[in-house]
Amino acid sequence: VGVRRKAFTIGDVEPQVIPLIPGRLLVTVDEDDKADCVSYGHGDIGIGGDRHLEAAAPYNSAPITGQKKPFPVIQDDSFGLENLIDLEIDGFPSSSKTRNGRYQRSTADWGYVGDLVEDDDKIGLYSYKVQSTITSRLANTMIQAKMVNNAKRSQHIVFDVQVPKGAFIDNFTMDVNGITFTSRIREKSEARKMYSQAKAKGKAAGIVRSNALDMENFKTEVNVPPGTRIQFELHYHEMIRRKLSSYEHVISVKPGRLAKHMEVDVRIIEPQGLRYVHVPNSLGDHFDGITTISKGEKKAHISFKPTMAQQRKCPTCSSTAVDGNFVVQYDVNRETTGGELEIFNGYFIHFFAPENLDPLPKNILFVIDVSGSMWGLKMKQTIEAMKAILSELRAADQFSLIDFNHNVRCWRDNLVSATPAQVEDAKKYIQTIHPNGGTNINEALLRATFILNEAQNLGMLDPNSVSMIVLVSDGDPTVGELKLTTIQKNVKQSIKDEFSLFCLGIGFDVDYDFLQRIATDNRGMAQRIFGNQETSAQMKNFYNQVSTPLLKKIQFNYPQESVSDVTQSSFHNYFGGSEIVVAGKVDTENLQHLESIVTATAANAELVMETLRDVEELDGFMKKDKYADPEFTRKLWAYLTVNQMLAERNTAPTAALKRNITKSILQMSLDHHIVTPFTAMLIENAEKDEIMLADQPKDPRRGCCPGTLGLTPNAPNNNKGIPAWANVTAVPVSFMPEQRSPPVSSLSINRVDNDPHFIIHLPKSQRNICFNINSEPGKILNLVSDPGTGVVVNGQLVGAKKTENKKLNTYFGKIGFYFKTKSLKVEITTETITLKDGSYSITLSWSDTGHIIRKQLLISVKKESNVTITVGKEMSFMVLLHRVWKNHPVNVDFLGIYIPPENQLSPEAHGLIGQFASEPEVFIHHQRPGQAPEKPQATMEVKGNKLTVTRGLQKDYRTDRVVGTDVPCWFVHNSGKGFIDGHYKDYLVPHLYSFLKKP
Repeated sequence: VGVRRKAFTIGDVEPQVIPLIPGRLLVTVDEDDKADCVSYGHGDIGIGGDRHLEAAAPYNSAPITGQKKPFPVIQDDSFGLENLIDLEIDGFPSSSKTRNGRYQRSTADWGYVGDLVEDDDKIGLYSYKVQSTITSRLANTMIQAKMVNNAKRSQHIVFDVQVPKGAFIDNFTMDVNGITFTSRIREKSEARKMYSQAKAKGKAAGIVRSNALDMENFKTEVNVPPGTRIQFELHYHEMIRRKLSSYEHVISVKPGRLAKHMEVDVRIIEPQGLRYVHVPNSLGDHFDGITTISKGEKKAHISFKPTMAQQRKCPTCSSTAVDGNFVVQYDVNRETTGGELEIFNGYFIHFFAPENLDPLPKNILFVIDVSGSMWGLKMKQTIEAMKAILSELRAADQFSLIDFNHNVRCWRDNLVSATPAQVEDAKKYIQTIHPNGGTNINEALLRATFILNEAQNLGMLDPNSVSMIVLVSDGDPTVGELKLTTIQKNVKQSIKDEFSLFCLGIGFDVDYDFLQRIATDNRGMAQRIFGNQETSAQMKNFYNQVSTPLLKKIQFNYPQESVSDVTQSSFHNYFGGSEIVVAGKVDTENLQHLESIVTATAANAELVMETLRDVEELDGFMKKDKYADPEFTRKLWAYLTVNQMLAERNTAPTAALKRNITKSILQMSLDHHIVTPFTAMLIENAEKDEIMLADQPKDPRRGCCPGTLGLTPNAPNNNKGIPAWANVTAVPVSFMPEQRSPPVSSLSINRVDNDPHFIIHLPKSQRNICFNINSEPGKILNLVSDPGTGVVVNGQLVGAKKTENKKLNTYFGKIGFYFKTKSLKVEITTETITLKDGSYSITLSWSDTGHIIRKQLLISVKKESNVTITVGKEMSFMVLLHRVWKNHPVNVDFLGIYIPPENQLSPEAHGLIGQFASEPEVFIHHQRPGQAPEKPQATMEVKGNKLTVTRGLQKDYRTDRVVGTDVPCWFVHNSGKGFIDGHYKDYLVPHLYSFLKKP
């Protein structure tokens, strides 16, 4: 039951369904992967008069004597595990009796089973129920079918369902007239031994699973006497991955006949909060209006309960219209931080899916197989898909096309910009392709890597861009290098560390395991698609998943002393619409908070994103919800860990390393009750004298692990897409510097710079008012003091090395920010930038370019230039660094500060700058010549005072820190007296983080 999804292979034949049919050849595959043929004249499994499982004797066994004989089991030791089976039982609550912790439901409590609609076989479906609960992306699903044989003869009853690839099967039970079979996990050789012992006694059978595109068939059939009631129940869980900005939970609902009771019940519990829930009409218009959805802030309930009349294909039909997938789509709310940390029961899960970032430009090479096997529909669909994909290239992207059969052709020998003219020319080129010849994969991939490497060496690639190769092929190599391991080695040696390879395998002739290995080995992923009418749509869907790289070089960091057994924490790329998930164990007994710091490269940015979570934050929520799975963190951690080890084993360079990884996988399998290539599931009755073995069929064309979207970089030439919380320069739009003479709007900012000159911008009157403060070194001036928002900005003065013209100039040598509501302090000097949160502190130097985020406060440092502090969307500040010659006889390094008037301060705000958050009325009149012709004077009336002011120029150093940009303003003499409230000495405070005392 809990076997890996691998298609069973006999020679070159790869059946997708392996029915238990008399007269078929079955194969047992031992550890040496060599087939031992066992031919059977009868493949029937039945329940005899003594209620034991029995099967006909094999032709190569002793003559039939009437004794019970074993049914053949399909076994396999393949290491290509795609999906894991977890036998820990955490499904839906049940009224069933329990033995040894396993689910058991008796057929005796069904109640009245009349009024069943039967087909010609007289088998009635009493009920067909699907129940699924999603807890933080972990979906637990139960499929239950209750059936009755109302015929007057013994016959087969089949339980055939589809399970998503990547799911873990938790449990399978079967109740036949009160005989209950439950399941358990054993190491493979032990399970086979136990099975062989039962087989020798004629009390054993096999269960078969086979492949579909996104699903795996799980099929068993039992021969039962007349009047038999039988109940099948399958439990599985899966991690739902985010693709194209949506989580999609797909449940196969194919009862095969009308059910007296039909129900699909889905519950969603997401602590992050639900953004939306949508149920598309995937079962067809026949069922319009039957599905009900109730959605709360963090929970949702979806119910689909068609009556028997609604199930019918037509009013007089006896066949069911329920035949397809029931699909639930949703997404969660996200904070503008470094992801969501969920901690529960000693494990943490980190979900990371940042949004609102500009895509990084792509350098993409499409490598398309045009060999003879692509002739017909596959080629037609591929051309259609490629034309659509080319149309979606962005102007900043570069691309080219390579098509290959036994030869390799290039549309262009180098990358070209995705201009409309080039895109149209590429479309015309692929339209002329005519498939023929063999398949030379090795040379095609090496040609693609050569083009990328050459472009890199010539400096043609944007340093922040993402380079990738997309291979589309439907078969194995037939020309040139044929050895797959050599091709893998050649590509690995040729491709650069920053390049990625993505592989699309069309149909089942291609060695998907090879495509998976070569893609994983080169920071990409592989996907198999069918060569049919849906090929084009599948190709476009795959491309859309990798077409928008937003980040690259993503690294997740956690305190080493507090966490252990962390899953993969370093990723090459992050694509828009996807999600990265990291998990680990956490010491909740000795830890109050868990902190994570995520670093990544975005468009022209190096991001540092911090998240802090209370380790008990989820406890109350989880314990109150009766549907939430209390084991969701453990199961998700096990899922990620085992898949990671299987992927590592798949690409292990040495046999010794592969053996070590195999041992680790086996131990994880046994510890977490997971069916892997090294374990098997036993299904047995209570007396343990009748056994069924679920082992995995061999399909050398299947890869081991599902492709996982990683992280990918994508960087445009500007920062507009970087959100406020993670802006590379962290410069809000209001103070984005212009490279030309700036218009008035770009000067609309409050500044304190030089020795120190204050420039106050009055937005309503569109005037700039200036004044100087002449104080003493060491004194601390309050710039902003706002009890309403809890924000303080103070500057400490530093003196020049000596006086000039009998005056000692002073400058800001240190600036302090205090955000009381967040308990955060920021100290900026001419040497370092320090963030303090209680006893916690982190320091960056001016020689760094980096970012710190804590409690949604962003500090962004641009090397030897400026620091910006952004508090959500409410306010922002920029501090500018001025360096002087180290041995200058007079001047010293100093700081300037720039504060936009749009900052959302409260009416209580004060300080030398803060008081102007409430703009005073200013009336300037009676302009007249001053002592110098270029400095006219005027009379300014403000706050009840009449002042003589002088027209002059001050400097804005944001665009040019050496010369500065001239800012015209009216200058107020005597340290701003009459324009500011009181005297400048009233703004002196004792400490760098002191609020201004009210007068």
